[in-house]
Amino acid sequence: MKRAFSLVELMIVVAVLGILAAIVVPQFQAHSVKARGAVAKDSVRLLRGAIELYTAQHGGVPPGYADDDVGTPPADSHFNRQLVVEGRYLLEMPENPFNNRDDIRMIGNSEAFPASATGGFGWVYQPATKTIRLDWPGADKDGISYFEY
Repeated sequence: MKRAFSLVELMIVVAVLGILAAIVVPQFQAHSVKARGAVAKDSVRLLRGAIELYTAQHGGVPPGYADDDVGTPPADSHFNRQLVVEGRYLLEMPENPFNNRDDIRMIGNSEAFPASATGGFGWVYQPATKTIRLDWPGADKDGISYFEY
């Protein structure tokens, strides 16, 4: 005589699997956000190091200016060319891990640096102050703004 699972037994198994999934998925999502925060911190550190190295090797002029002339308006195309294409300070421009963008919002010499992130770019950079920040609103689990990394 063959014995099969009853409908009640199958429903119990499905319910147990659903409960386990409800427990595991939020923990996985928390680890994913934590990993993105770690990547963000490392990318900011990498960019700041490349900016400092470029500045030291170019007579105190940070990347972003055409032909290293601080009298010209800064542009993201100059920054990318100087650090990635020509300078080889970076193999590639790191992406913002939260919005997967690698473009840069350039802040001019006479402009005030923004007080908060918009999420519209990958990075916010002001060559005059050598300040670069992650353009992403929100905060990590410790309450530290991603923009303040």
